[in-house]
Amino acid sequence: MNTKITVEGNVPMNDSLKVAFATKDMEEVNAHFGGAKEFVVYNVSKDGFSLSEVIKTDTSNLEDDDKTDFRVRALKGINIMYTESIGGTAAAKVIRAGINPMKVNDGTLIEDLLKSLVAMINDNPPPWVKRIINMETEHDVRQDRWAQGE
Repeated sequence: MNTKITVEGNVPMNDSLKVAFATKDMEEVNAHFGGAKEFVVYNVSKDGFSLSEVIKTDTSNLEDDDKTDFRVRALKGINIMYTESIGGTAAAKVIRAGINPMKVNDGTLIEDLLKSLVAMINDNPPPWVKRIINMETEHDVRQDRWAQGE
């Protein structure tokens, strides 16, 4: 059972990243991936950020492996997930699901991370971020070498 609370944002967020934060209080990243009972999700674009939803992930009635799989399924469609910590097996499952896990210090303010993401998108985002938000990417000659198997 995947419970989601949808919150309407006030800014249209075309071509945005979906970013989740493991949190206990909706203000700080202060939960371990495996113990997070909820993730607050924001849409982040070059124009700013807006609250998207809260994903509830209380898995107290599931076995350990099922708990990780449940959280990964609940976060489907998320591009980046911030947490205070995540185990290796869980990180591998998150990455396989197309989610980029990011560890930050306990108590890091979500708003600070959101502002940093907006600044990064407006400055020089890495190619994987450009792909997600449909930005034009400059041709990278390294891709030619990879395509040729060098």
